[in-house]
Amino acid sequence: MPALISLREVKKIYQVGAEAVYALNGIDVEIRAGEYISVMGPSGSGKSTLMNIIGCLDTPTEGTYEFGGEAVHEMDDNQLASIRNRKIGFVFQTFNLLPKLTALRNVELPLIYANVPRSERLERARTALEQVGLGDRISHKPNELSGGQRQRVAIARALVTHPSIILADEPTGNLDSKSGVEIMRILDDLHRQGNTIILVSHEADIAAHAQRTIHLLDGKIEREVVHPVRA
Repeated sequence: MPALISLREVKKIYQVGAEAVYALNGIDVEIRAGEYISVMGPSGSGKSTLMNIIGCLDTPTEGTYEFGGEAVHEMDDNQLASIRNRKIGFVFQTFNLLPKLTALRNVELPLIYANVPRSERLERARTALEQVGLGDRISHKPNELSGGQRQRVAIARALVTHPSIILADEPTGNLDSKSGVEIMRILDDLHRQGNTIILVSHEADIAAHAQRTIHLLDGKIEREVVHPVRA
């Protein structure tokens, strides 16, 4: 089976004055459908740049990036936006929910951009909220929810478009330990249901939920670690 995501000799170079700064310097990564991958590295290692490229928020300076057989490295801004909307569900550390909208409306939002009919949007949004255990909170606004509940709304919003991958950037970073455990349990369950998950974390115990961890250093892959299968 071909890789869902394939990066070959990917470099991201920024020009700072007369100096070329390599945020990424020759990255080779393959991720297959259904995998659970985590990315770790110290500040400045390139992990945010790598996730921005995988998430089609940025493009490489050099090298190739293919997503589901499409050549992302050759795409313009409109094509990148289409890939993001169709194939990627984002979960951010800061939730990125709209404060004046209910949980249901926040989850529905990506489907509005995708021109999905209203009745289908509402049904899919309700189903996604039920999937993360918030079927009884659909009318609550973000300030009426705990941090863990807000992150669950964000996960439901990521799921509602039926994406090819879920990209989770420090999903437990703003949560207490109990809420963090609950969020990781949801992500683990989503993986067991067949979802492809790519997770960024600076915490080794969070990263270890994945099947393998890619460690970055100075814009390069320092090593990869395969984790034991969790019960």
